[in-house]
Amino acid sequence: MAVIRLGDIAPDFSAKSTEGTINFHEWLGDSWCVLFSHPADYTPVCTTELGTVAKYKPEFEKRNTKVVALSVDGITSHHGWISDINETQGTTVNFPIIADEDRNVSELYDMIHPNADSKLTVRSVFVIAPDKTVKLIITYPASTGRNFDEIIRVIDSLQLTAYHKLATPANWNNGDDCVIVPSVTNEEIPELFPKGHTEVKPYLRMTPDPS
Repeated sequence: MAVIRLGDIAPDFSAKSTEGTINFHEWLGDSWCVLFSHPADYTPVCTTELGTVAKYKPEFEKRNTKVVALSVDGITSHHGWISDINETQGTTVNFPIIADEDRNVSELYDMIHPNADSKLTVRSVFVIAPDKTVKLIITYPASTGRNFDEIIRVIDSLQLTAYHKLATPANWNNGDDCVIVPSVTNEEIPELFPKGHTEVKPYLRMTPDPS
C-alpha cells in the first residue's frame, strides 16, 4: 500500500466509472476534488452518504469542486445500487462512482486497512487542490457516516488559505472571523485585509472573512 501525506501529489490513475473512463488528473483539470471511498454497494450507511453527496453537489460546484466515489464493486453493481440510492434518498446520483475491482486505486490511496476489513475499502476522504496536491485526508470507520457539512467547511477553509493568506480557528464556520497567517507582515495587512484586523497577540491576528 502507498503512503500519502498532506502536500503529496495525488497519484494519477485511469479507471472505469459509472460515467465512463476517468483519467484522474485530466478529469480533475483546474478544479478541486473530493475523492472518497465507501466499503460496499448495497449497504445502509453508504446509501445515505452517496445520496447526501448528490444533494450537496451544487454546494461543491459553487466551490469549483468535483466529487468522485469509489469502492471495489463492479460497474454493474454500481449502476444497480444507484437506482436504490435515488429511490430511498429522494435524489439523483450526479457524480461518477469508480469501479475498482482490481484494487488499483484503493492501493494507490491506501484505502484498504487489513485490520478493519481486508476485503473492503474504508471510508477515506481526500481533498485535492487544482495543483494536484493532497490537502486533506480523513478516514472513518465503516459504522460512522461522514458529515459532508464538515467536508465543505474544510474546503472553504482550504480555499481561504489558498486565495487569501488566511487560516481558520477552532470551530470556524463560513463567515466567521479568520486568522491572518504568520507569513503576512503587519505592514501588508491594510492592503490585503481592508476590512481591518484585531491583534489579540502578535502571533494571533484576526480579520473578518473576506468573502
